[in-house]
Order: sequence, then C-alpha cells, then structure tokens
Amino acid sequence: MTTDKIGVFDSGVGGLTVLRELYRQLPNESILYFGDTARLPYGNRTQAEILQFVREILNWMSVQGIKMVIMACNTSSALALEIVRSEFNFPILGVILPGARAAVSMGKRIGVIATPATAASSAYRHAIQEIDPNVQVWQVGCPAFVPLIEQNRINDPYTYEVAKEYLAPLLEQQIDTLVYGCTHYPHLAPVLRAILPRSVRTVDPAVHVVAAAAQELDILGMRSMAPPQPTRFCVSGEPNQFAQLSVQWLGCRPLVEQVCLPVSVPLQQVPLESLE
Repeated sequence: MTTDKIGVFDSGVGGLTVLRELYRQLPNESILYFGDTARLPYGNRTQAEILQFVREILNWMSVQGIKMVIMACNTSSALALEIVRSEFNFPILGVILPGARAAVSMGKRIGVIATPATAASSAYRHAIQEIDPNVQVWQVGCPAFVPLIEQNRINDPYTYEVAKEYLAPLLEQQIDTLVYGCTHYPHLAPVLRAILPRSVRTVDPAVHVVAAAAQELDILGMRSMAPPQPTRFCVSGEPNQFAQLSVQWLGCRPLVEQVCLPVSVPLQQVPLESLE
C-alpha cells in the first residue's frame, strides 16, 4: 500500500493549495486529485447535499487505488467528515482540526473567513475553543470568494472591495490571527495581506493538514519511499476550464480527465454582476 495514491478532493481549484503542500512535504507520494467542479460552490449547499457528494467521491476514490484521502475542503470537513470516517476502510483527514490547532498556537483573538456553510456550522469555533476555551473566535461567511477565484478574478478591483467588506468586522474586533477557512482562500493571500495589519498572522490549514497526513502515514507505515507517479487530475465538470485555471498555481497546464459521478442539477447560480 505504500505506493498507492493519496486522494485529495475539493469543489474546484481550492484543493491545489493542499496539493502544493503535498508536493513540498511529501514529495514521494503519488496523488489523485478530484475537483467537483460541476457542483461548486459547496458553500451554499445543505449538509444532506454535501454528504451525498462526499460519499460519491469517496466511493469512486476507493476503487482508484488510494491509501488515504484528504478532504481539501472546509465545507466537507465541517459537515461530513465525522459521518463518513466510519464508512470507509482508509484514513480520511479534514482541514479544520489541524487549522484550529495552528491558530491556537498563534493567537488569542482569532478571525475565521469561510464559506457560508462552514461559518454557519461553527466548526472552527468549536474546534478552537475545545483546544483553548479562553480563545475568542469571530467568523465571517464569504459567499463571493469562491466564485471570484474560480472565475480567475483575483486581481479584479471588485475582489479587493469585497475582501475589505468581509474583513471589516474582524478588524473591528482587533484580531491577531486570521484563519483561511476555505482552501480556495490562500489564492487570495496578496489581496488579503494588503488589507490586514502587518501584526495579524494568517493560518493556511493546507500546511497543517499535510503535516498531519505525514504523521499518519508514518504511524501506519504507509509513507512512500519510491519515486512518485504523475499526479492524476480529474473533475466532474469541464476539464479545459480547470486546466487553464490551474496553470498559475501549478506552473504548468495539467492533463485533466472528466469523471462522470452521479451529478445532481447544480444550484441556480447568482451572476457575479448582481453581487457588485
């Protein structure tokens, strides 16, 4: 099993932040990446929908030769992780607990930016205050961020204005630490850092979930020492769109396959123009 792949999934390109950390921290591991692009964004979905999607993805991954799965999606981690862990016979790691541990080690006044579903679940608040009840936590749901990132509008002036609006209530609370509560959000780091005071430290849970994965592989004796196979990229939506969007974060255009999972009709998408 040591040479089996690590499965990584997200609703779209957000999980590439986890993939980059896997390349950095676990360079010998082979990776299977799945982006559920036909059904993004996840942050507006119900728990029942998220649970259905996660089960479909994990069932598909289970026959692809994987030894571990990382949910590179905070919404899935918040709403489905504890339920599905007992349903599959391989380790499944989420991003919330590693991110919470890192945040507690950095500050006492912690802000969390997340999708509406993750924010509404209070998963980060619960995880952080379970570790240290004296830490104060404020959360903000950021519904526009994932669509803006997936549409490659990171450098759009509108994105900067939206970010200022989302961060304002957290800055009013004089936070000392900000958690990127969605794996898409590190892509916005230049925008967010331009708004945040220099004293505010940021937490990218991708870094810490991969460190947790490395530790788990060592404990189970499943870390690969052989050269890795090329990463396999799969999506449920349009492969070319994902490939093009990935170039700026991977440094190359990946070969992307389309995988036809049982896909329900997507939610009615709100045009971004209506958000402006």
